[in-house]
Amino acid sequence: LSTMSPRQADPQVRAALVETAARLLAEGGPDLLTLRRLTKEVGTSTMAVYTHFGSMDDLRAEVAREGFDRLRRRLRTVEPSDDPVADLVRLGAAYLDNAVEHPSLYQAIFGLGAATPGAAGVAGVGYDTFLILVDGVQRCIDAGRFHPADPLLLATQVWAGVHGAVALAHAGLLDPDELERASAASARNLFVGFGDDRARVSASFSRAGRGTE
Repeated sequence: LSTMSPRQADPQVRAALVETAARLLAEGGPDLLTLRRLTKEVGTSTMAVYTHFGSMDDLRAEVAREGFDRLRRRLRTVEPSDDPVADLVRLGAAYLDNAVEHPSLYQAIFGLGAATPGAAGVAGVGYDTFLILVDGVQRCIDAGRFHPADPLLLATQVWAGVHGAVALAHAGLLDPDELERASAASARNLFVGFGDDRARVSASFSRAGRGTE
């Protein structure tokens, strides 16, 4: 079935299958994403899933790939400047904005749907995305803004802070303004804890266009 002619594939149907699968995973995890429910909500046949993806497992893998691809593309819009801490702030803001704009895909890769099986290479896509943040932290260390440390460990703490705020927002416990303030406050405290001066951190936030304390 997966060898059908590409002419039978419809890009709009494919996109709808990915988006709807992401929403179902976000709403109820792997158990909610069934072939019957998916095709009913999209308004297509079960054959469409096999035509476009080959199997449901391959579809789940594609949801993960799409989620990480969108996040990676958003993070890569941040161009390096002469202020690596401001750039790190921009990376955090890009992560936050992506999560807000694509909540279903975000929750499908980091929430209930994150446990879904994936095809080979999905884990690598996610890790490559995370390395953008690791590189941003390394630039702060190299510039002397952060004390020498394991950049992977520091990046994980930054990610955990932003992700935690996003999780609260997706649960309806933080409104958009509160999400912005909570994530910014967490990042400020982390950066000072990493060795930067609070006044310099505030200046970097201003350069990044994320306001002041």
